[in-house]
Amino acid sequence: MAPETAVPKDDAQAPMPTGRLHWLRSGKLEIALAPEAGGRIAQLRYDGVDWLVGPDEVGQATIAWGCYPMVPWAGRIRQGRFRFDGRRFGLPVNFGGHAIHGVGFSRPWRIDSVGADSATLTLALPEDGYWPFGGVATQAIHVRSNRLELQLAVQAGDQAMPAVLGWHPWFRKPEQLLFAPSAMYPRDAEGIATLPCGSPASGPWDDCFINQGDVTLVSAGQRLRLRADTDHWVVYDGAPHATCVEPQTGPPDGFTLAPNRLEPGQRLQLRFELEWEGDDLG
Repeated sequence: MAPETAVPKDDAQAPMPTGRLHWLRSGKLEIALAPEAGGRIAQLRYDGVDWLVGPDEVGQATIAWGCYPMVPWAGRIRQGRFRFDGRRFGLPVNFGGHAIHGVGFSRPWRIDSVGADSATLTLALPEDGYWPFGGVATQAIHVRSNRLELQLAVQAGDQAMPAVLGWHPWFRKPEQLLFAPSAMYPRDAEGIATLPCGSPASGPWDDCFINQGDVTLVSAGQRLRLRADTDHWVVYDGAPHATCVEPQTGPPDGFTLAPNRLEPGQRLQLRFELEWEGDDLG
């Protein structure tokens, strides 16, 4: 018998105030860290230009601002249901009848260390109807003079667990998105990624792609290059005010499409680098 799910809290659309901000700075780059608001980055500012959609622009909806970690899954889990080790599990649905973006983006993270240009954070994952496996998630953030280095990790506790990690930045609408993926997961009638992958379609997108190269955003005379140690990227550019470019260790509905198993004590991590430069190439 599948474990009972908890009564779902609307943690995707509910308001999420920033809480106390911790500013990290180096050179022209400064970021506002909001550990109480799902361990997210509330703003990225380079040479006076703000790159992220802030909470005041979207009514503070938890899902819709800043740059937040997705853990222990990224994107939607179809109807909140999946199988693991021969058992059926159900997660509380919180967005369009599906379970979206994990449990970390709506919970306060603990600050383990914070300095002028770096911070580390920890989140103990639940072992209940929201997430039955436990485990622990960690973040390491390093601000360089023109580069932000992010590392997200999850470690299984005393039982095996599935895991997919991701980062979800809400960038203010750029003037250009430079992106050349090699393949794309098609979406079905529920808007969920499916297999097999095919050739990339034209946008607007809310899709998962296979992409081995950098992704570049151009805005306000700056170029922002995005790179990660993964080849899975979700791009959402259907909103008039924002574009999301999300590195993930697997696709949406990954527990079914591309299962990744962590044994007790095993760790999965994702590195994400954002590097700014003057737009002198266009």
